[in-house]
Amino acid sequence: MMYGREKSDPLIVAAKSANKPANGGAESMEPRQGAEGNTGQQRTRRTQSRISVSQRLDRVRRVAKDRKKEKLTALLHHLDTELLYTSFYWLKKNAAVGADGVSWAEYEENLETNLVGLHRRIHGSAYRAQPSRRKYIPKSDGRQRPLGIASLEDKIVQRALVEVLNAVYEQEFEGFSYGFRPGRGQHDALDALAVGITRNKVSWILDADISKFFDTVDHSWLIRFVEHRIGDPRVIRLITKWLQAGYMEDGALMPTEEGTPQGAVISPLLANIYLHYVFDLWAHQWRERHARGPVTLVRYADDIAVGFCLSDDAIRFQAALRERLEKFGLKLHLDKTRLIEFGRFAASDRKSRGLGKPETFDFLGFTHICGRTRLRGAFQLRRKSRKDRMREKLREIKEKLSRRRHLSIPEQGGWLHKVVRGYFAYHAVPTNGRSLCAFRDQVTWLWLRTLRSRSQRDKTTWYRMNIIAKAWLPRIKITHPWPDARFFAKYPRWEPGA
Repeated sequence: MMYGREKSDPLIVAAKSANKPANGGAESMEPRQGAEGNTGQQRTRRTQSRISVSQRLDRVRRVAKDRKKEKLTALLHHLDTELLYTSFYWLKKNAAVGADGVSWAEYEENLETNLVGLHRRIHGSAYRAQPSRRKYIPKSDGRQRPLGIASLEDKIVQRALVEVLNAVYEQEFEGFSYGFRPGRGQHDALDALAVGITRNKVSWILDADISKFFDTVDHSWLIRFVEHRIGDPRVIRLITKWLQAGYMEDGALMPTEEGTPQGAVISPLLANIYLHYVFDLWAHQWRERHARGPVTLVRYADDIAVGFCLSDDAIRFQAALRERLEKFGLKLHLDKTRLIEFGRFAASDRKSRGLGKPETFDFLGFTHICGRTRLRGAFQLRRKSRKDRMREKLREIKEKLSRRRHLSIPEQGGWLHKVVRGYFAYHAVPTNGRSLCAFRDQVTWLWLRTLRSRSQRDKTTWYRMNIIAKAWLPRIKITHPWPDARFFAKYPRWEPGA
């Protein structure tokens, strides 16, 4: 089934100030355009639907880029039935259902009628956001992380609006912002941080984490930030409806006066907009106006890593950052925010003062370590999988493997192959070979214990277990390139401090 393209009204742009300096949003690095394999998600065009949507939003991108001081006042008409149809098929088919109890497959049975009705309600101001279903998942520190599972129609509309708003805000966001953006991922942020530490004069690292960020976002400030660029009141009303929809817990409707629900399709983009004005623009201006030495910035969602050449800059930035966040209802996490001496001269400087080895810091699942190359003894940034995250993953594998205890070895091996391959896909970076070996050995040991527990007469030996593991578990292979190779291929016009 294909929908006919609806006739769009011309994009209307009002000449109103966006309350933003002309050069404040200039990105420090510019990705290569048109190179096959290195372009962003919008240009990858994995499906014909994405090609169509991307082409239709090209004019929005051009206007947003050329008129940075003006508000875009006509955007909702882009949410036509074709975009809603495409957004529906971008959703996960087996995702958990929301409070409405409607699954993806059930909605698809009468898709055309459902989407036509949804489109009519959106543009007739009859659309109502439904409360999300609250669910909790365990965190590595033993606490529970709340997730909000939206209803299916809310997911469809949010996914469509995200596509439209991305066309606007991808022209606004800073180059050092990597979280939940098209064509950017965690390894892009890790590469940028590694290049900044090894190529710039970095002697201090501020590893900052915002405490309960998604739960403490101020709704009034968020709407004000969105209104800097979005002048379409219908889009503002949609976002307000989702923020104030509340959530269902134990059959009771709970209001939401602050925060954005983690798990909602729209939340990552709203979080980026919030931090763009609270942190990104401010940090870029602080670096230009107040820093005495080079400053390297990398942010992925609410995880922030800042490299400094001078300790005085690092101390002043940390104090200023704390005051900046408090103005907008945010706080730095006391336990996870640390200022440490780190970089190519950290080991020698600490040794001259009679101190031990440089401290390490964690960022996006990896522990960063000041190391040395084997041959020349030159500085080398080493990255290892976080031990606590590895232990958590092994506990999860042990629990799920026990449920598959009485399955055949090929069935267990097929499942473990997918799990280990998925782990290696993220963690197989240079200098992390030992951690991968340790993880694979622990999985093999857990599998051996599971096989032995099936019967008291089981006599599976380590020799036979190694043969089984060799047949089913993926071999250890570093699949990610060195950070500078991938970073400079993707951002050839990089500037120091990006």
